[in-house]
Amino acid sequence: MSDYYEVLGVTRGASADEIKKAYRKKARALHPDVAGPGHEDEFKLVSTAYETLSDPEKRELYDLGGEDAVRGGGAGFGGGDFGGFADIFSSFFGAAAGSRGPASRARRGQDALLSVDVELEEVAFGATRTVPLDVYITCPACEGSCCAPGTSPVNCSSCNGSGSVQHMARSFLGNVMTTSPCTACHGYGTVIVTPCPDCSGEGRKRTHQDIEIRIPAGVSTGTRMRMSGRGEAGPAGGPAGDLYVEFHEVEHENLRRDGDDLWTELRIPMTAAALGAEFDISTLDGGQHIVVRPGTQPGEVLPLKGLGVGRLRRAGRGDLNVEIVVETPTRLDERQRDLLRQLAELRGEEGELSHRDESVMGRLKEKFSGR
Repeated sequence: MSDYYEVLGVTRGASADEIKKAYRKKARALHPDVAGPGHEDEFKLVSTAYETLSDPEKRELYDLGGEDAVRGGGAGFGGGDFGGFADIFSSFFGAAAGSRGPASRARRGQDALLSVDVELEEVAFGATRTVPLDVYITCPACEGSCCAPGTSPVNCSSCNGSGSVQHMARSFLGNVMTTSPCTACHGYGTVIVTPCPDCSGEGRKRTHQDIEIRIPAGVSTGTRMRMSGRGEAGPAGGPAGDLYVEFHEVEHENLRRDGDDLWTELRIPMTAAALGAEFDISTLDGGQHIVVRPGTQPGEVLPLKGLGVGRLRRAGRGDLNVEIVVETPTRLDERQRDLLRQLAELRGEEGELSHRDESVMGRLKEKFSGR
């Protein structure tokens, strides 16, 4: 570990003014115009030493336990945040250490979102569909160069192609050389003299196109699928973003989905429920034969294995559950009523029903006759 007092060249009993003067002297000595490049780490250490010793609380902690005590007691100090000294460091060494040459016009395009309505049949089996999409593509005329065909960018005369310019600024440390992006070329180092007329010099243009998407079996409303590199093309020939396809399931007329299973109703007359019968129903897989056993009760479920929805990212399909709904006739002619009465008599139910009807009617008559 470094001794901050030795770093600044002061004694442990140095006053605040002595510490400040020592820091200024050290900082000037480390300026790139004086010491040349390659002294970034030394400047950081000098800045850390000064920030510690110029703060009475941090200096007291440092005197008691060194750097570890300062990191433990100074919130946020141990993370290397030098506050205002980061700006000074950037001003001193920005051109030497942080410059990376001219900026690139090419940038990654934005991601795009496409909403697609899917039918239950597509959800159950999976499908491939062609859908329209409005999206930016790389300009076919200039192929992303942003220049009119036959032309190319020229070096910026203001920065000589570097993309940045230097300015002299005064600070409490003296004259400081700062670096900033060139305003003439916006930091690109080149200027487009003749922009492409088809894309107005952007290197991309918006167009309508049809794309083919794959609908995986088992998707549901809200499921998103990413298509890498199929989003918006970037400016100046930059890479395209990703396309996200969001699915919305359309409700089916006769089938209800519950996860990987499907549900439907089979409405049968009470005679079929009592005697048993056979029915043909429509499914996503075509017609299916259903056998209703004698004595079937309302609400019973007949499962048809493997006729549901395909499982997302898994093999197999769910089931189709057929719920039995027994319909009681509401309109009977006299002969039908007579036959039902005969059935009730044969089953010993007629007397019980009549007794219940008479008891109810009798109580109603007594109630109203007593008034």
